[in-house]
Amino acid sequence: MSSPNAGRSGSAVGAVAFALLFLGLAASLIWGFTLGRGEATAEAEKEAAIRPDLKVRRRPGESPVVSLSTALQRKNGIETARPETREYRPDRRAYGLVLDLRSFTDLGVAIANAKAGLASAEVKLEVSKAAFDRAQMLYKNGQNISAAQRLNAEASYQTDQVAEKAAQVQMQNTMASAVQAWGQVLGSSLADGRSPATDLVEHRKVLIQVTLPVGVSFRRPPQTGSLESATGQQVAIALVSPASRTDPQIQGVSFLYTADAASPALPGMTVAARLPDGEARPVLIAPASAVVWLQGRAWVYVETTQGAFVRREISTAQPLADGGYVLPEDAPASGGLPPITTTSLLVVKGAEALLSQEFSAEIELGD
Repeated sequence: MSSPNAGRSGSAVGAVAFALLFLGLAASLIWGFTLGRGEATAEAEKEAAIRPDLKVRRRPGESPVVSLSTALQRKNGIETARPETREYRPDRRAYGLVLDLRSFTDLGVAIANAKAGLASAEVKLEVSKAAFDRAQMLYKNGQNISAAQRLNAEASYQTDQVAEKAAQVQMQNTMASAVQAWGQVLGSSLADGRSPATDLVEHRKVLIQVTLPVGVSFRRPPQTGSLESATGQQVAIALVSPASRTDPQIQGVSFLYTADAASPALPGMTVAARLPDGEARPVLIAPASAVVWLQGRAWVYVETTQGAFVRREISTAQPLADGGYVLPEDAPASGGLPPITTTSLLVVKGAEALLSQEFSAEIELGD
């Protein structure tokens, strides 16, 4: 039979155990709350200033905002300006091939030889005709020469007539070959020894065959255009004529253009070409000094508030000859940001320095 003292002792032990369990659970809750507040504080510190004059705020789904003090902006030479508005004519992308002109030069030599042969035949014909006319006159006026001499003069004259006609045919065939291979404009100028053929033969210009994609055509081929070299440099080109043949790999309509021989366009080089198409319209321009490159994409910085800058990706579909890019006002925005307009402020000087500042802060955040 158990005593009352034993029952009271068991109740006391249970009460102590329950109190200890409650204290442990409370301690766990307090520790978890403290740890959570510590992590939140750490995250907040990541969005706080890395240095007093530089802040980077990055939130999921948003572009990072880089804030710089006035002194740091001045130190990095950062300047802003509104986008320039310029008249711009849309263009079409085409494929360019800088042609090897050895066969063109060989045709020029062949034409020169044919010209020389024709000139020589004409001189010989003129001499033999004069000799035949003299022999015939002498024979009729008293037969001061024999009939055999007159016949020899006539034979020489007839032989030179045949030679002169053959030289003419050779000349015509050579010129026809030039026109067939290079078109009427280049073929005729090569035969006449004038521009644009002389510019190509004397290596003042290079010749580019520009081929449009299949199914694309122009009512009139543009008089000017541009090439983009392998180094990204824009090269101006001028129309010569429609091409007499197309590029066998592309099978589109082709045209011949010239570019300055001092440009980066070298024979055998495949280049991207742009030919203007359509009416000019006003667009916004991002100058070359405003563009920075990251991971193969082009970006500009836009000042959203005083000293705060957001990096914005831009399209490179419409490059300019001076290295800038077209920013149409109706272009769709990216990353939830509004489109760039005439009132936006672009970083036109110091954009590279600003990119460096942004990523130096990212590195410090990571550390």
